[in-house]
Amino acid sequence: MVAPNRVPRRLFAALEARLADLDRLPRSLWLGGLTHSRGGIEPRLALLVHLRTAMVAGELPAADDWRWPDAELAQPLHGVFTRQGLHTYCRDQAGLADTVLQSLLFHLDFIVDYQDRGAEAARARQMALEAFEADWCERRGQMDELIEVFGSLPDDGKNTRWDQMRGLLRSAGWQEVVRIRRLIERLPALSALIRSLGRARPTQDVDTGRLRRTPTLMPATALRATTRTVRVPDLPGETRGVERSDRIARMLPIESTLLGHRTLRLVWHARRAERTLLTYEDDDRMQEVVHEEAPVWLPDPAPQPEQRQEMGPMLICVDTSGSMQGGAEAVAKATVLEAVRHAHAQKRDCHVFAFGGPDEVVEMALTVDSDGIERIARFLGQAFRGGTDICGPLERCVDMLESAQWELADLLVATDGEFGATAELSARLDAAKQARGLRVQGVLIGDRETIGLLEIADDVFWVPDWRRYGHSDADSPVHSKSLTAMYFPGALRTPENRDATRSGGDASAAVRAGQRQNIPTKETRK
Repeated sequence: MVAPNRVPRRLFAALEARLADLDRLPRSLWLGGLTHSRGGIEPRLALLVHLRTAMVAGELPAADDWRWPDAELAQPLHGVFTRQGLHTYCRDQAGLADTVLQSLLFHLDFIVDYQDRGAEAARARQMALEAFEADWCERRGQMDELIEVFGSLPDDGKNTRWDQMRGLLRSAGWQEVVRIRRLIERLPALSALIRSLGRARPTQDVDTGRLRRTPTLMPATALRATTRTVRVPDLPGETRGVERSDRIARMLPIESTLLGHRTLRLVWHARRAERTLLTYEDDDRMQEVVHEEAPVWLPDPAPQPEQRQEMGPMLICVDTSGSMQGGAEAVAKATVLEAVRHAHAQKRDCHVFAFGGPDEVVEMALTVDSDGIERIARFLGQAFRGGTDICGPLERCVDMLESAQWELADLLVATDGEFGATAELSARLDAAKQARGLRVQGVLIGDRETIGLLEIADDVFWVPDWRRYGHSDADSPVHSKSLTAMYFPGALRTPENRDATRSGGDASAAVRAGQRQNIPTKETRK
């Protein structure tokens, strides 16, 4: 009888060991790996594991290392992988590598069918290889097109998604995406600005547009009082030794004996005249306070620039009003597409608000997968013709900043500036800037900064030649975007203007009192 502790825990362990490679494969490759018509199951599973691992690393194992299929197929298959560069597309794309291997199993399984239809064995293998290469030659063209537009492949590389992607890439909406992508190459400064959005990571650069109000210290020089000891010679205090001088009071006794002698007294007088009498040397030390310059650190009352932040999520508000038609519409679409490109390349969240008139706000989480690309193509393919109401999307943006996902987001507004936010909404936006560090970047696709845009944006990027991106070749008729600030400075709701503004009640009371001058302002009432 076998002791209980010596009974094998897994009765079928030896049989299951043949399928150990299944644990290293995704479930999508299990069926094809187990039921394929060619070769043994162990070398087939081992090849799938080996080839998948190498392709995700961007490498292609030599054909001699392939344990499956036989050499008559392994060498030409290796050639197909090399010609199409499939391993380079699969770098860090495990989903795409699984799709390639599924396709490989699918086409090689057809060799038996080709032979059943009367093809010779060599011809059947050749037909399978040609079908596999033709399939991925077409998909490689699609992948190149996606990489050109988005910088990298979509997030999902499933086989079913590629069939959906094929139809999408042939649509008119996608052709508009390609046209917009080529447009952004003419606006490198706008691309760099979009890349710098977000506040998730500090950089080494200084953000001169943002000043820190927290107190800081600066180096300076100030007078500092110190106490020191000063030696005062000849002041009775401490006897230090003997010296020669004419001080009679400190004269040694031996010198006084000379005065009593009638001859030597002349010597004494001579010594005194020469100041060579032997006298006691004494002095004293006194304490005195002196002021000298010393380096100190003093509080700096001036606000200091902060470190520039970057990365993190992005909130994009794009104006789809009727005034944006033409070149402005093309630049606005290019701004959205470039934001999606950077978000996909840097794994950042991107949320787009397309706003028109009141209650005309379309929200889109634009991700680069098959569904997201379809939404992008549909959005970029539509024409702009709505009204303009910025309040709705701004309210939504401020609400989203309260969530953990979007609290480090920056807001970008692409518009011609033909709108105005209410004073309450501007105040709420300012509160979000102060409390959360929100930055609002404006992209002016028009000829002048408007009051509405200046009140919400911390900085405005001007695209002066926006007409050239439409069907016009005209230059901008103005030399500066700041015409409002130059010619109508009083129209801006700056803190100074707000303080100098008379309220309706004060003005009414002053008129009733017959005071047409010196109407009290908000500042003077304090």
